[in-house]
Amino acid sequence: MTVLAAHSEAVRLSSPVTSPRRISVLGATGSIGENTLDLVGRDPSSYAVVALTGGRNVARLAELAVQHRAELAVIADESCYADLRARLAGTGIEAAAGADALVDAASLPADWVMAAIVGAAGLKPTLAAVRQGTCTALANKECLVSAGRIFMREVARHGASLLPVDSEHSAAMQVMGGSAPESIERICLTASGGPFRSWSLTDMAGVTPKQALAHPNWSMGPKVTIDSATLMNKALELIEAHHLFSIGADRLEVLIHPQSIVHCLVYYRDGSVLAQMSCPDMRTPSAYSLAWPERMVAPTKRLDLAELGTLTFEAPDMERFPALRLAREVLAAGGSAGTVLNAANEIAVEAFLARRIGFLAIADLVDATLQTSAGLLGAERHSVEDVLAIDGEARASARSLLARFA
Repeated sequence: MTVLAAHSEAVRLSSPVTSPRRISVLGATGSIGENTLDLVGRDPSSYAVVALTGGRNVARLAELAVQHRAELAVIADESCYADLRARLAGTGIEAAAGADALVDAASLPADWVMAAIVGAAGLKPTLAAVRQGTCTALANKECLVSAGRIFMREVARHGASLLPVDSEHSAAMQVMGGSAPESIERICLTASGGPFRSWSLTDMAGVTPKQALAHPNWSMGPKVTIDSATLMNKALELIEAHHLFSIGADRLEVLIHPQSIVHCLVYYRDGSVLAQMSCPDMRTPSAYSLAWPERMVAPTKRLDLAELGTLTFEAPDMERFPALRLAREVLAAGGSAGTVLNAANEIAVEAFLARRIGFLAIADLVDATLQTSAGLLGAERHSVEDVLAIDGEARASARSLLARFA
């Protein structure tokens, strides 16, 4: 079942949405979570916040929980539990901590769940939300990159509505509407090119974390910002699009578009090309998913094409940004290749931010991990536990290779 088919079925069969709408935000203290709660806070009478979760930022999680009158607040780091409980004392908000508590929070009955926990840590909680058969807004790339077949199987099995929150996939969903898959020739995801779009390889070799975290268009968390700088973000999105829209790699493309105004182009067999455009603000796709199947007012800058004047596009440079090549190799390999790619990239980004490896070594480490993990690539994945086991082995392999790229 494609993501669009799943949406159509949900429109026909889902129960009426409660009023106020019951929502949970997994990853509330990250950029996507903050954007979502910014929208919710502008119309608080329309929403009842069930659960908010965070990683380690106890102060911000407690503040958001109180502000939005959440029923439950969960911190992933168990060592932060006492602090969270103390901050919520007397508020009536329940506090919990740990990986199991994240899954429990995602399992609480809700009309809509934002799944924005970064990394493989978001896999189990997001699956728990899907298994409610609820409307799940997906901002976690790793669910589809690491476990796409398993994840989409669960979406279909439980009749969930899956709403992509990545600006590119949200754009594709909006443009495709109810189009028959056979009418689509190809889908083109755009990429800003990041801060080093025009840099030489020599210059890129000396990139610092501070430089890589200075994205020209988007305000995102550190992991996603580094992925955008290496174009690994777009590599992961190619794999996501393959699973979301049941479309082969030969019909998926990437185009560099520095202005980040056009987020996706869909080419149809009659020669038409449809595009979705908006100013670069993650509140736009977040609002689309939050209000779906309707539209809501969002406090985003309105697009003025006359003010912009020019929109430019160019082909990506595969030599300077090898992540795109790795994504194509992963799609061709299938099996557990996506799990290995994602795990190795998380280790590489952590190492770069800690200044243990250089910027160009991020993709090199991922490539080396894929090359040395041939035994993992064909491993069978029947459950999320299988995926996490392979993920763990791939991380260990990547860590063992770090010294080579120090």
